[in-house]
Amino acid sequence: MEKSFRKYSYLFLGLSILLLLFFAMDLLMGAVLLPAGDVWKALTGGAEVPDYVQAVVMNFRLPKAITALLAGMALSVSGLQMQTTFRNPLADPYVLGISSGSGFGVALFILGTSVWGFSSVLWLHNLGMALAGWIGAFVMLAIVTAASLRLRDTMSMLVMGIMVGGAVSAMVGVLQYFSEATALKTYVIWTMGSFSTINPEQLSLMVPTIILGLLLALMTMKWLNALVFGDVYAQSVGLHVKRARTVILLISGLLAGTVTAFCGPIGFIGIAVPHVSRMLFGTANHRVLMPATMLLGGVVMLMSDIISQLPGTDTVLPVNTITALLGIPVIIYIIFRNQRGF
Repeated sequence: MEKSFRKYSYLFLGLSILLLLFFAMDLLMGAVLLPAGDVWKALTGGAEVPDYVQAVVMNFRLPKAITALLAGMALSVSGLQMQTTFRNPLADPYVLGISSGSGFGVALFILGTSVWGFSSVLWLHNLGMALAGWIGAFVMLAIVTAASLRLRDTMSMLVMGIMVGGAVSAMVGVLQYFSEATALKTYVIWTMGSFSTINPEQLSLMVPTIILGLLLALMTMKWLNALVFGDVYAQSVGLHVKRARTVILLISGLLAGTVTAFCGPIGFIGIAVPHVSRMLFGTANHRVLMPATMLLGGVVMLMSDIISQLPGTDTVLPVNTITALLGIPVIIYIIFRNQRGF
């Protein structure tokens, strides 16, 4: 036990150091490589910092780094909750269509703003995007939950998620065909997945929502530990399974829906990071896995954001292309390993 505790301590310390390192690198690197001393002065309000450094750090890179950090944590925790709740190693918001549902809600909102007249009111537009993302995520969660009662097979759930995603894409295609050019451009940029387009008003809504979702997720660790052994065991230890599963999925939908609404559909992080955490820490205890997945999710997303920037150039790749390249090998490994449980 002491050895395991020491091992976990070292791993958590290592992940924390990596998180701080990548967060700092995200502030330093970009189209222009900023001196570390100037960045520190900009963050602490020091004197004699160039105006352009102050503007770049505080108005662009710091909000982007915070967004990447929280998005990675939120999607990873959401994936962990879904994998345990559905007892499906391939479950995550993207694969099961939760992100697609959230994206469809956002598409309805963005492509209809010119008709509804919300685009001219910034706070109303930001709130509308969030609400649309949440509603779409929760509706899709309800559909997936109902389907999971019949589809116990892992591959069947995966195929269903792909089919639902395809149907949603078809409906979005119809909306795009009839939308105005300005709204269509906004939506296409959103679908690429980006942390650099978040404005202060969006950040003020996204940050507290994700932090609340993460705190609520931490409170469900005991429930997840019971559910990982099946419904019968969970009931035997006094857990109200239906109520617990509903609460967990609502929290998962809140996290995934919020990230999708503001950052676009970002896939593969939610499915890959929980599995890497399990392999790295060698445990199924969610009291260890939950904070580990949060830290690792933040590290991976910050790393993806750094890679996407192509330092020294003005080119910024869509974040979801980087997360796909990082996450797909993990998914292939999981499929070939043919897991039967956790």
